[in-house]
Order: sequence, then C-alpha cells, then structure tokens
Amino acid sequence: MKILASGRDGDIFEYAPGLVLRKTRDGRSIAHEARTMRYVAEHGYPVPRIEEVRADGTEIIMERIEGPIMMDAMVRPPWKLPAYLRLLADLHDRLHEIEAPEWLPAIPDDGAFAPRTFTPDRRLLHLDLHPLNVIMSPKGPVVVDWPNARGGDPLADVALTFALMSCGHIPLPRPVAIAMDAIRQPVLRRAFAGRYLGAAFHRRVAEMAELKCFDTNMAPDEIRALRKLASRAAAKAPG
Repeated sequence: MKILASGRDGDIFEYAPGLVLRKTRDGRSIAHEARTMRYVAEHGYPVPRIEEVRADGTEIIMERIEGPIMMDAMVRPPWKLPAYLRLLADLHDRLHEIEAPEWLPAIPDDGAFAPRTFTPDRRLLHLDLHPLNVIMSPKGPVVVDWPNARGGDPLADVALTFALMSCGHIPLPRPVAIAMDAIRQPVLRRAFAGRYLGAAFHRRVAEMAELKCFDTNMAPDEIRALRKLASRAAAKAPG
C-alpha cells in the first residue's frame, strides 16, 4: 500500500477508492478516537467517515478527504488569514454545541498536559483544533486528529488553540513565516478574543498556555513564548 502521510505515532496509507487506512506504529489502540469521530459525525459535525476499526483497534479504515490543510490555504494568499481564522472559530462554536458523551473523559484525565483539576460542563472538546488539523475539502472544512478529545469547558478548547497559534512555530518558508509572525497576534485577537473577550477567556488562556509548557513536543522557544503569553493573559484576568 502507498503511504500518504506520517505522524508522530502512525501512518496513513491508500486503501481503496475513497478510503484510507490509518495504522499505529506502536500497537496502540485508536478505537476510542474512532468512537469519538463516529459520535461527532452523528451530530452533524464534519469529520472523515469511519468505515471499520480492526486489528484490535490499531487500524482504522476511513473516508479519504481531498484538499489542502487549512494552514496552507490560509497563507496563500496571506490576506485570507482573517477569514480562515473566523472559520476556525466557527468550527469551535459548532463543536461546543455538542454535549460530551458519558464515556468521554474530562480534562485533564491522564496527565497529557499536567496535573490540574478542571470542572467540566460536558461540552465536547477537540483540544487540538488548529489549522494543521482542518482539511479544506471541496464540500467544506473537515476536522481530523481526535486523540485528545475530552469533555469540559469550551473556553479551554478555544484558549488552547489561541495559545498554540500565538506561540507555535508556523511550518512555512522563512520569509512567509516572518510576515505571518508580524500579523498573527492582531488577527488572532480579532478572530478569537474579539468573540470570547472577557476575564474568563484570558484566565483560560493563562491556564492552557501554562499546561502546554509540559508538552514534550514543544520547542524551548515555543515554551518561552507560552510562558510570556500566560503571564500577559493572567494580568488581564485578575482573581
């Protein structure tokens, strides 16, 4: 089978017309992720259709989604960035209308970020909903990569995306990345903070930025940027 993409812990292969096979390398089961995707699909949210879970949950056969990732689409040309970020915020809003099922853990449940207690209100959260995980298909945006899904406060989901997009590396050629660095903070504030503006949002940004510092996939300069963002956000949300 032809390999189409590789991630940190798995690969995606061509399988059949309109289908792909996703397979983990370490034997980890991804059946729970497939269950989440089926659940959100039942509620009308745009995700790849799951055809089959097999091999003790280490393989998923699912719909093949054609199209560029949002990150590529939003920077070519870069003046489309505000519209795409508004679309990303809309995807958050649509997802958070869905009640989290009882079988979905609350955040954080397994130390994925850091030991911290949140009080969930049982909305469905993606916790990695950024432009690298949205495919711009001919039928509209499709959200992929659901292993972090949890139940909880929608502002935590939005705040994490805001923190990642404010501080994370942009995988672009250096001249384009420099230009994007200059504009992404103001545009993000208009697209996200403008919608969720308030002390509660800034408090969540501070919390999630601090939590993401424990992620071993973050580079040292990204962690420094996250800590600065956490400090600024905390100053806007006293108490």
